[in-house]
Amino acid sequence: MTNILSHFLLSIPLMDAGISLIGIGRGLIGMAVLVGIGFLFSSDRKSIDWKLIGTGLLIQLVLALAILKVEWVQTGFDAVGQGFVKLISFTDFGTDFLFSSFVTGSSEAAVISFAFRILPTIVFFSALTSLLYYIGLLQKVVYVFAWLMKKTMNLSGAESLAAAGNIFLGQTESPFLIKPYLAKMTKSEIMCLMTGGMATIAGGVLAAYIGFLGGDDPAQQVLFAKHLLAASVMSAPAAVVAAKLLVPEKEKFNESMEISKDKMGANVLEAISNGTTDGVKLAVNVGAMLLVFTAFVYMGNWILRDLIGATTGLNEIIAANTGFDGLSFQFLVGYAFAPIAWLMGVPTEDIFLVGQLLGEKTILNEFYAYKTLGEMKFGGMFVHEKSMIMATYILCGFSNFASIGIQIGGIGTLIPNRKGLLSKLGMRALLGGTLACLFTAVLVGMFLG
Repeated sequence: MTNILSHFLLSIPLMDAGISLIGIGRGLIGMAVLVGIGFLFSSDRKSIDWKLIGTGLLIQLVLALAILKVEWVQTGFDAVGQGFVKLISFTDFGTDFLFSSFVTGSSEAAVISFAFRILPTIVFFSALTSLLYYIGLLQKVVYVFAWLMKKTMNLSGAESLAAAGNIFLGQTESPFLIKPYLAKMTKSEIMCLMTGGMATIAGGVLAAYIGFLGGDDPAQQVLFAKHLLAASVMSAPAAVVAAKLLVPEKEKFNESMEISKDKMGANVLEAISNGTTDGVKLAVNVGAMLLVFTAFVYMGNWILRDLIGATTGLNEIIAANTGFDGLSFQFLVGYAFAPIAWLMGVPTEDIFLVGQLLGEKTILNEFYAYKTLGEMKFGGMFVHEKSMIMATYILCGFSNFASIGIQIGGIGTLIPNRKGLLSKLGMRALLGGTLACLFTAVLVGMFLG
Protein backbone atom coordinates (compact mmCIF):
# COMPACT_ATOMS: atom_id res chain seq x y z
CA MET A 1 0.00 0.00 0.00
CA THR A 2 2.83 2.39 0.85
CA ASN A 3 4.43 1.72 -2.56
CA ILE A 4 1.15 2.57 -4.28
CA LEU A 5 0.92 5.87 -2.38
CA SER A 6 4.54 6.70 -3.20
CA HIS A 7 3.93 5.99 -6.89
CA PHE A 8 0.90 8.30 -6.82
CA LEU A 9 3.03 11.11 -5.36
CA LEU A 10 5.71 10.68 -8.00
CA SER A 11 3.09 10.82 -10.77
CA ILE A 12 2.09 14.40 -9.88
CA PRO A 13 4.14 17.12 -11.66
CA LEU A 14 4.80 19.24 -8.58
CA MET A 15 6.42 22.24 -10.23
CA ASP A 16 3.79 22.36 -12.98
CA ALA A 17 1.13 22.38 -10.29
CA GLY A 18 2.40 25.70 -8.93
CA ILE A 19 3.87 24.28 -5.73
CA SER A 20 6.47 26.47 -4.05
CA LEU A 21 9.69 24.93 -2.76
CA ILE A 22 9.69 27.55 0.00
CA GLY A 23 6.17 26.51 0.99
CA ILE A 24 7.20 22.85 1.06
CA GLY A 25 10.25 23.72 3.16
CA ARG A 26 8.20 25.71 5.68
CA GLY A 27 5.71 22.86 5.82
CA LEU A 28 8.38 20.23 6.46
CA ILE A 29 9.76 22.33 9.32
CA GLY A 30 6.27 22.66 10.78
CA MET A 31 5.63 18.93 10.40
CA ALA A 32 8.92 18.09 12.12
CA VAL A 33 8.05 20.41 15.01
CA LEU A 34 4.59 18.83 15.42
CA VAL A 35 5.99 15.29 15.36
CA GLY A 36 8.64 16.44 17.83
CA ILE A 37 5.95 17.75 20.20
CA GLY A 38 4.14 14.41 19.99
CA PHE A 39 7.41 12.56 20.69
CA LEU A 40 8.22 14.86 23.62
CA PHE A 41 4.87 14.21 25.33
CA SER A 42 4.70 10.51 24.45
CA SER A 43 3.94 8.09 27.29
CA ASP A 44 6.45 5.56 25.88
CA ARG A 45 8.83 6.87 23.21
CA LYS A 46 10.52 3.52 22.68
CA SER A 47 7.23 1.85 21.68
CA ILE A 48 6.28 4.35 18.94
CA ASP A 49 5.53 2.53 15.68
CA TRP A 50 7.32 4.83 13.24
CA LYS A 51 6.09 2.83 10.25
CA LEU A 52 2.49 3.57 11.29
CA ILE A 53 3.37 7.25 11.82
CA GLY A 54 5.01 7.49 8.40
CA THR A 55 2.13 5.70 6.66
CA GLY A 56 -0.44 7.95 8.32
CA LEU A 57 1.39 11.11 7.29
CA LEU A 58 1.85 9.74 3.77
CA ILE A 59 -1.91 9.08 3.50
CA GLN A 60 -2.56 12.67 4.54
CA LEU A 61 -0.01 13.93 2.03
CA VAL A 62 -1.67 12.00 -0.78
CA LEU A 63 -5.10 13.29 0.25
CA ALA A 64 -3.85 16.89 0.37
CA LEU A 65 -2.23 16.66 -3.05
CA ALA A 66 -5.22 14.89 -4.57
CA ILE A 67 -7.74 17.39 -3.20
CA LEU A 68 -5.70 20.46 -4.19
CA LYS A 69 -3.92 19.38 -7.37
CA VAL A 70 -5.67 16.43 -9.06
CA GLU A 71 -8.51 17.65 -11.26
CA TRP A 72 -10.83 14.64 -11.08
CA VAL A 73 -10.52 14.50 -7.27
CA GLN A 74 -11.23 18.23 -7.06
CA THR A 75 -14.27 17.72 -9.26
CA GLY A 76 -15.48 14.96 -6.97
CA PHE A 77 -15.10 17.06 -3.82
CA ASP A 78 -16.75 20.01 -5.58
CA ALA A 79 -19.70 17.77 -6.45
CA VAL A 80 -19.98 16.53 -2.86
CA GLY A 81 -19.69 20.14 -1.65
CA GLN A 82 -22.48 21.22 -3.99
CA GLY A 83 -24.62 18.37 -2.72
CA PHE A 84 -23.94 19.40 0.86
CA VAL A 85 -24.86 23.02 0.10
CA LYS A 86 -28.04 21.79 -1.59
CA LEU A 87 -28.93 19.85 1.56
CA ILE A 88 -28.38 22.99 3.63
CA SER A 89 -30.76 24.89 1.38
CA PHE A 90 -33.57 22.48 2.28
CA THR A 91 -33.38 23.81 5.84
CA ASP A 92 -34.41 27.23 4.56
CA PHE A 93 -37.83 25.93 3.53
CA GLY A 94 -38.54 24.78 7.08
CA THR A 95 -37.03 27.96 8.50
CA ASP A 96 -39.12 30.20 6.26
CA PHE A 97 -42.28 28.30 7.17
CA LEU A 98 -41.59 28.46 10.92
CA PHE A 99 -40.10 31.96 11.23
CA SER A 100 -41.70 33.84 8.32
CA SER A 101 -43.23 36.35 10.73
CA PHE A 102 -39.78 37.15 12.17
CA VAL A 103 -37.51 37.36 9.13
CA THR A 104 -38.03 38.93 5.73
CA GLY A 105 -36.28 36.79 3.15
CA SER A 106 -32.48 36.84 3.26
CA SER A 107 -30.73 37.56 6.53
CA GLU A 108 -30.48 41.26 7.33
CA ALA A 109 -28.28 41.03 10.41
CA ALA A 110 -25.72 38.63 11.83
CA VAL A 111 -27.91 37.78 14.82
CA ILE A 112 -30.95 36.98 12.67
CA SER A 113 -28.77 34.96 10.27
CA PHE A 114 -27.33 32.90 13.10
CA ALA A 115 -30.57 32.31 15.00
CA PHE A 116 -32.82 31.60 12.03
CA ARG A 117 -30.43 30.25 9.38
CA ILE A 118 -27.43 28.57 11.00
CA LEU A 119 -28.88 26.93 14.14
CA PRO A 120 -31.74 25.23 12.21
CA THR A 121 -29.18 23.46 9.99
CA ILE A 122 -27.86 21.72 13.10
CA VAL A 123 -31.33 20.36 13.86
CA PHE A 124 -31.90 19.22 10.27
CA PHE A 125 -28.54 17.47 9.93
CA SER A 126 -28.95 15.76 13.29
CA ALA A 127 -32.26 14.33 12.11
CA LEU A 128 -30.75 13.35 8.73
CA THR A 129 -27.80 11.60 10.39
CA SER A 130 -30.18 9.68 12.66
CA LEU A 131 -32.20 8.58 9.62
CA LEU A 132 -29.08 7.47 7.69
CA TYR A 133 -27.91 5.52 10.74
CA TYR A 134 -31.30 3.84 11.16
CA ILE A 135 -31.46 2.60 7.56
CA GLY A 136 -27.85 1.38 7.79
CA LEU A 137 -26.34 3.56 5.06
CA LEU A 138 -24.05 5.50 7.37
CA GLN A 139 -22.60 2.31 8.85
CA LYS A 140 -21.72 1.00 5.39
CA VAL A 141 -19.86 4.19 4.48
CA VAL A 142 -18.05 4.14 7.82
CA TYR A 143 -17.12 0.48 7.30
CA VAL A 144 -15.42 1.26 3.96
CA PHE A 145 -13.30 4.03 5.50
CA ALA A 146 -12.52 1.84 8.53
CA TRP A 147 -11.44 -1.10 6.34
CA LEU A 148 -9.05 1.14 4.40
CA MET A 149 -7.51 2.54 7.59
CA LYS A 150 -7.19 -0.93 9.13
CA LYS A 151 -5.37 -2.27 6.08
CA THR A 152 -3.06 0.70 5.55
CA MET A 153 -2.20 1.52 9.18
CA ASN A 154 -2.56 -1.89 10.89
CA LEU A 155 -5.10 -0.65 13.42
CA SER A 156 -7.49 -2.68 15.53
CA GLY A 157 -11.02 -3.11 14.25
CA ALA A 158 -12.55 -0.98 17.02
CA GLU A 159 -10.26 2.02 16.62
CA SER A 160 -10.56 1.86 12.82
CA LEU A 161 -14.35 2.06 13.10
CA ALA A 162 -14.15 4.86 15.66
CA ALA A 163 -11.69 6.87 13.57
CA ALA A 164 -13.84 6.49 10.45
CA GLY A 165 -17.04 7.18 12.39
CA ASN A 166 -15.67 10.48 13.65
CA ILE A 167 -15.60 11.74 10.05
CA PHE A 168 -19.40 11.79 10.08
CA LEU A 169 -20.45 11.70 13.74
CA GLY A 170 -19.68 13.75 16.83
CA GLN A 171 -17.31 12.83 19.65
CA THR A 172 -20.11 11.41 21.80
CA GLU A 173 -22.01 9.66 18.96
CA SER A 174 -19.10 7.80 17.33
CA PRO A 175 -18.42 5.55 20.37
CA PHE A 176 -21.87 3.97 19.88
CA LEU A 177 -20.50 2.34 16.69
CA ILE A 178 -18.09 0.31 18.82
CA LYS A 179 -20.14 0.00 22.01
CA PRO A 180 -19.52 -3.78 22.40
CA TYR A 181 -15.73 -3.28 22.35
CA LEU A 182 -15.37 -0.29 24.69
CA ALA A 183 -15.00 -2.23 27.96
CA LYS A 184 -12.02 -4.27 26.70
CA MET A 185 -10.24 -1.73 24.50
CA THR A 186 -6.57 -1.11 25.27
CA LYS A 187 -5.29 2.19 26.65
CA SER A 188 -3.92 3.12 23.22
CA GLU A 189 -7.25 2.32 21.55
CA ILE A 190 -9.15 4.50 24.03
CA MET A 191 -6.64 7.28 23.33
CA CYS A 192 -7.25 6.86 19.59
CA LEU A 193 -11.01 7.06 20.17
CA MET A 194 -10.72 10.24 22.26
CA THR A 195 -8.20 11.91 19.93
CA GLY A 196 -10.38 11.16 16.91
CA GLY A 197 -13.29 12.85 18.65
CA MET A 198 -11.15 15.91 19.39
CA ALA A 199 -9.74 16.10 15.85
CA THR A 200 -12.99 16.00 13.88
CA ILE A 201 -16.42 17.64 13.88
CA ALA A 202 -19.99 16.44 13.42
CA GLY A 203 -22.06 16.83 10.27
CA GLY A 204 -24.57 19.18 11.89
CA VAL A 205 -22.04 21.81 12.90
CA LEU A 206 -20.20 21.34 9.60
CA ALA A 207 -23.25 22.78 7.87
CA ALA A 208 -23.25 25.72 10.28
CA TYR A 209 -19.58 26.50 9.53
CA ILE A 210 -20.34 26.57 5.82
CA GLY A 211 -22.91 29.24 6.62
CA PHE A 212 -20.38 31.23 8.65
CA LEU A 213 -17.71 31.20 5.94
CA GLY A 214 -19.76 31.11 2.75
CA GLY A 215 -22.41 33.65 3.68
CA ASP A 216 -25.15 33.92 1.09
CA ASP A 217 -22.78 33.30 -1.86
CA PRO A 218 -23.36 29.76 -3.30
CA ALA A 219 -19.87 29.65 -4.86
CA GLN A 220 -18.22 30.50 -1.54
CA GLN A 221 -20.43 27.97 0.23
CA VAL A 222 -19.27 25.23 -2.16
CA LEU A 223 -15.61 26.30 -1.77
CA PHE A 224 -15.67 26.07 2.01
CA ALA A 225 -17.85 22.95 1.97
CA LYS A 226 -15.10 21.27 -0.08
CA HIS A 227 -12.36 22.32 2.34
CA LEU A 228 -14.35 21.45 5.46
CA LEU A 229 -15.22 18.02 4.07
CA ALA A 230 -11.58 17.50 3.08
CA ALA A 231 -10.48 18.50 6.59
CA SER A 232 -12.89 15.98 8.11
CA VAL A 233 -11.54 13.14 5.95
CA MET A 234 -7.86 14.09 6.42
CA SER A 235 -8.25 14.43 10.18
CA ALA A 236 -9.10 10.73 10.59
CA PRO A 237 -5.59 9.41 9.77
CA ALA A 238 -4.08 12.53 11.38
CA ALA A 239 -5.81 11.69 14.67
CA VAL A 240 -4.42 8.15 14.54
CA VAL A 241 -0.89 9.48 13.98
CA ALA A 242 -1.18 11.90 16.91
CA ALA A 243 -2.73 9.27 19.21
CA LYS A 244 -0.09 6.65 18.43
CA LEU A 245 2.68 9.19 18.99
CA LEU A 246 1.34 10.15 22.40
CA VAL A 247 0.16 6.70 23.60
CA PRO A 248 1.75 3.91 21.51
CA GLU A 249 0.12 0.49 21.39
CA LYS A 250 1.82 -2.12 23.62
CA GLU A 251 -1.00 -4.62 24.17
CA LYS A 252 -2.72 -7.26 22.06
CA PHE A 253 -5.87 -5.86 20.41
CA ASN A 254 -9.03 -7.25 18.85
CA GLU A 255 -9.00 -7.23 15.04
CA SER A 256 -12.74 -7.84 14.69
CA MET A 257 -14.64 -5.08 12.87
CA GLU A 258 -18.31 -5.61 13.63
CA ILE A 259 -20.45 -2.46 13.88
CA SER A 260 -22.91 -2.20 16.75
CA LYS A 261 -26.43 -3.16 15.69
CA ASP A 262 -28.06 -0.61 17.99
CA LYS A 263 -30.76 1.39 16.21
CA MET A 264 -31.56 5.05 16.81
CA GLY A 265 -35.27 4.23 17.11
CA ALA A 266 -37.84 1.50 16.52
CA ASN A 267 -38.82 2.84 13.07
CA VAL A 268 -38.03 5.61 10.60
CA LEU A 269 -40.31 8.17 12.22
CA GLU A 270 -38.85 7.55 15.67
CA ALA A 271 -35.32 7.77 14.26
CA ILE A 272 -36.09 11.17 12.72
CA SER A 273 -37.84 12.27 15.90
CA ASN A 274 -34.90 11.24 18.09
CA GLY A 275 -32.44 12.96 15.75
CA THR A 276 -34.54 16.12 15.78
CA THR A 277 -34.67 16.14 19.58
CA ASP A 278 -30.91 15.66 19.81
CA GLY A 279 -30.42 18.39 17.21
CA VAL A 280 -32.54 20.85 19.19
CA LYS A 281 -30.48 20.11 22.31
CA LEU A 282 -27.26 20.63 20.34
CA ALA A 283 -28.50 23.84 18.71
CA VAL A 284 -29.62 25.28 22.05
CA ASN A 285 -26.29 24.26 23.59
CA VAL A 286 -24.34 25.88 20.74
CA GLY A 287 -26.37 29.08 20.95
CA ALA A 288 -25.98 29.21 24.73
CA MET A 289 -22.23 28.58 24.54
CA LEU A 290 -21.75 31.35 22.00
CA LEU A 291 -23.86 33.73 24.08
CA VAL A 292 -21.89 33.00 27.25
CA PHE A 293 -18.43 32.92 25.67
CA THR A 294 -19.08 36.13 23.74
CA ALA A 295 -20.24 37.83 26.94
CA PHE A 296 -17.16 36.62 28.83
CA VAL A 297 -14.82 37.78 26.05
CA TYR A 298 -16.39 41.25 26.05
CA MET A 299 -16.26 41.37 29.86
CA GLY A 300 -12.61 40.29 29.77
CA ASN A 301 -11.80 42.85 27.10
CA TRP A 302 -13.43 45.59 29.18
CA ILE A 303 -11.17 44.67 32.09
CA LEU A 304 -8.07 44.41 29.88
CA ARG A 305 -8.67 47.45 27.66
CA ASP A 306 -10.74 49.89 29.69
CA LEU A 307 -9.21 49.22 33.09
CA ILE A 308 -5.67 47.85 32.69
CA GLY A 309 -4.82 49.12 29.20
CA ALA A 310 -6.22 52.61 29.65
CA THR A 311 -4.67 53.06 33.10
CA THR A 312 -1.18 51.87 32.16
CA GLY A 313 -1.01 53.35 28.66
CA LEU A 314 -0.64 49.90 27.09
CA ASN A 315 -3.54 50.55 24.71
CA GLU A 316 -1.65 53.33 22.92
CA ILE A 317 1.56 51.29 22.72
CA ILE A 318 -0.25 48.23 21.33
CA ALA A 319 -2.29 50.30 18.86
CA ALA A 320 0.83 52.09 17.59
CA ASN A 321 2.91 48.94 17.11
CA THR A 322 0.47 46.14 16.23
CA GLY A 323 -2.67 45.52 14.24
CA PHE A 324 -4.77 45.46 17.43
CA ASP A 325 -6.49 48.53 18.90
CA GLY A 326 -5.39 47.87 22.48
CA LEU A 327 -4.95 45.27 25.21
CA SER A 328 -7.53 42.54 24.65
CA PHE A 329 -8.13 38.78 24.76
CA GLN A 330 -7.62 38.67 20.98
CA PHE A 331 -4.26 40.45 21.30
CA LEU A 332 -3.02 38.07 24.01
CA VAL A 333 -3.96 34.81 22.26
CA GLY A 334 -2.93 36.20 18.86
CA TYR A 335 0.62 36.84 20.02
CA ALA A 336 0.77 33.70 22.19
CA PHE A 337 -0.10 31.36 19.30
CA ALA A 338 1.50 33.36 16.45
CA PRO A 339 4.82 31.42 16.62
CA ILE A 340 2.94 28.16 16.07
CA ALA A 341 1.14 29.70 13.08
CA TRP A 342 4.48 30.80 11.62
CA LEU A 343 6.06 27.37 12.09
CA MET A 344 3.12 25.85 10.24
CA GLY A 345 3.82 27.98 7.17
CA VAL A 346 1.17 30.68 7.59
CA PRO A 347 2.31 33.87 5.74
CA THR A 348 3.98 36.27 8.19
CA GLU A 349 1.45 39.06 7.61
CA ASP A 350 -1.39 36.85 8.92
CA ILE A 351 0.24 34.89 11.75
CA PHE A 352 -1.37 36.99 14.50
CA LEU A 353 -4.85 36.52 13.02
CA VAL A 354 -4.37 32.76 12.70
CA GLY A 355 -2.77 32.68 16.17
CA GLN A 356 -5.84 34.42 17.56
CA LEU A 357 -8.13 31.85 15.91
CA LEU A 358 -6.09 28.91 17.24
CA GLY A 359 -6.19 30.43 20.73
CA GLU A 360 -9.94 31.03 20.60
CA LYS A 361 -10.57 27.48 19.42
CA THR A 362 -8.43 25.89 22.15
CA ILE A 363 -9.46 28.08 25.06
CA LEU A 364 -13.11 28.66 24.09
CA ASN A 365 -14.34 26.42 21.25
CA GLU A 366 -14.17 26.00 17.48
CA PHE A 367 -17.69 27.40 16.98
CA TYR A 368 -16.68 30.75 18.43
CA ALA A 369 -13.45 30.66 16.41
CA TYR A 370 -15.28 29.93 13.14
CA LYS A 371 -17.58 32.85 13.85
CA THR A 372 -14.49 35.04 14.24
CA LEU A 373 -12.97 33.59 11.05
CA GLY A 374 -16.13 34.50 9.15
CA GLU A 375 -15.96 38.06 10.50
CA MET A 376 -12.28 38.31 9.51
CA LYS A 377 -13.03 36.97 6.04
CA PHE A 378 -15.90 39.35 5.29
CA GLY A 379 -13.98 42.18 6.94
CA GLY A 380 -11.09 41.72 4.48
CA MET A 381 -8.57 41.30 7.29
CA PHE A 382 -6.45 38.55 5.68
CA VAL A 383 -3.59 39.57 3.40
CA HIS A 384 -3.31 36.07 1.92
CA GLU A 385 -6.13 33.69 0.98
CA LYS A 386 -3.77 30.82 1.94
CA SER A 387 -3.97 31.91 5.59
CA MET A 388 -7.77 31.81 5.52
CA ILE A 389 -7.82 28.31 3.99
CA MET A 390 -5.25 27.01 6.47
CA ALA A 391 -7.29 28.49 9.33
CA THR A 392 -10.32 26.57 8.05
CA TYR A 393 -8.38 23.32 8.52
CA ILE A 394 -6.86 24.36 11.86
CA LEU A 395 -10.29 24.98 13.40
CA CYS A 396 -11.92 21.82 12.04
CA GLY A 397 -12.01 19.83 15.27
CA PHE A 398 -13.50 19.72 18.77
CA SER A 399 -10.10 20.07 20.48
CA ASN A 400 -10.82 22.49 23.32
CA PHE A 401 -10.78 22.24 27.11
CA ALA A 402 -14.56 21.82 27.39
CA SER A 403 -14.41 18.71 25.20
CA ILE A 404 -12.42 16.88 27.87
CA GLY A 405 -15.43 17.06 30.16
CA ILE A 406 -17.81 16.23 27.31
CA GLN A 407 -15.87 13.07 26.46
CA ILE A 408 -15.48 11.92 30.05
CA GLY A 409 -19.22 12.39 30.55
CA GLY A 410 -20.32 11.02 27.17
CA ILE A 411 -18.02 8.02 26.75
CA GLY A 412 -18.04 7.49 30.51
CA THR A 413 -21.76 6.69 30.48
CA LEU A 414 -20.99 3.72 28.19
CA ILE A 415 -18.03 2.48 30.28
CA PRO A 416 -18.49 3.91 33.79
CA ASN A 417 -15.79 1.64 35.23
CA ARG A 418 -13.17 3.29 32.96
CA LYS A 419 -13.89 6.95 33.73
CA GLY A 420 -10.57 7.09 35.58
CA LEU A 421 -8.69 6.17 32.39
CA LEU A 422 -10.71 8.69 30.37
CA SER A 423 -9.80 11.39 32.89
CA LYS A 424 -6.10 10.51 32.78
CA LEU A 425 -6.05 10.66 28.97
CA GLY A 426 -8.08 13.89 28.73
CA MET A 427 -5.23 16.39 28.38
CA ARG A 428 -3.28 14.09 26.06
CA ALA A 429 -6.36 13.68 23.87
CA LEU A 430 -6.72 17.47 23.70
CA LEU A 431 -3.07 17.76 22.63
CA GLY A 432 -3.52 14.92 20.15
CA GLY A 433 -6.63 16.48 18.60
CA THR A 434 -4.86 19.83 18.27
CA LEU A 435 -1.81 18.21 16.65
CA ALA A 436 -4.06 16.33 14.22
CA CYS A 437 -5.78 19.54 13.06
CA LEU A 438 -2.38 21.22 12.69
CA PHE A 439 -1.06 18.24 10.68
CA THR A 440 -3.85 18.68 8.11
CA ALA A 441 -3.35 22.45 7.93
CA VAL A 442 0.43 22.14 7.46
CA LEU A 443 0.10 19.59 4.65
CA VAL A 444 -2.55 21.64 2.85
CA GLY A 445 -0.50 24.81 3.32
CA MET A 446 2.52 23.20 1.66
CA PHE A 447 0.64 23.01 -1.63
CA LEU A 448 -1.24 26.32 -1.59
CA GLY A 449 0.22 29.18 -3.59
